Amino acid sequence: MLSAPLAAQATRSPVTSRMLVTDAGYFPHAAAHGRSRDQGAAQTIVILCASGAGWLELGEQPPIRLETGMAALIPAGLSHRYRADRDDPWSIWWLHTVGADMDELVAAVVRDGDPVVHLRDAYSAIAAIDEAVTAMEQEETVAALYLAAGAAWRLYAQLAADRLRGPAPTNDRMEIVQQYLRAHLSSSFTVDDLARLAGLSVSHFSASFKATAGISVIEYVKRLRSARARELLITTDASVAEIGAAVGYSDTFYFSRQFRAVNGVSPSAFRASSRDEAVR
Repeated sequence: MLSAPLAAQATRSPVTSRMLVTDAGYFPHAAAHGRSRDQGAAQTIVILCASGAGWLELGEQPPIRLETGMAALIPAGLSHRYRADRDDPWSIWWLHTVGADMDELVAAVVRDGDPVVHLRDAYSAIAAIDEAVTAMEQEETVAALYLAAGAAWRLYAQLAADRLRGPAPTNDRMEIVQQYLRAHLSSSFTVDDLARLAGLSVSHFSASFKATAGISVIEYVKRLRSARARELLITTDASVAEIGAAVGYSDTFYFSRQFRAVNGVSPSAFRASSRDEAVR
């Protein structure tokens, strides 16, 4: 959270008086996490659900369920409550901002009273918040606030653009899922998780993924992990167990079976063969 003296200085700066990030962060698997602000907050708040689910209430409106790939904007001064889902607690990124441009940005994102945006590319939005977090954690300077403000502007611009464009076409959603898989090979996830990320039912997602990739999502993940494992076997001295863990297999024997199913040889045999062929 930004210190009071720097925040006061920043509100008088030509740049950060228009957009100032006062707080930003990440809560992973935040079971029992929630906030209740009857008088609202002094800042506009963005909450981005990266996984799991949660609930948001604005004013007297009925609760809204936030799921993976959704972002919600809470205008400053508006009474609100939010909490993680009890059975599937969310992981969230959040950002608090103030500034002269906030009213116009809020109006561009919140249309017809709907504060929720279905993100076309959740990872670009997460990257923007992460950039703001990193800038503010590294140093408490005006330069860091400029970097955080730029990241926040990019986030709000994406939210406003996604509001105008609406949900992504199915093929675009499959690309988003594939990008997620490439970036999170060591993570555990289910087909249900990926379907929620794409904003589709499990059956629709499975059929669409196979139509786009030519193989099932399970086979795609297995081959993607195998390709990364081959790279690590050739380029590092990490053990087979370490490489298995790096590509999402906590059980070394299961990793070896999956690797052999794709490559026809065990990880150790593949590494030995690759080194025999290396130029010396």
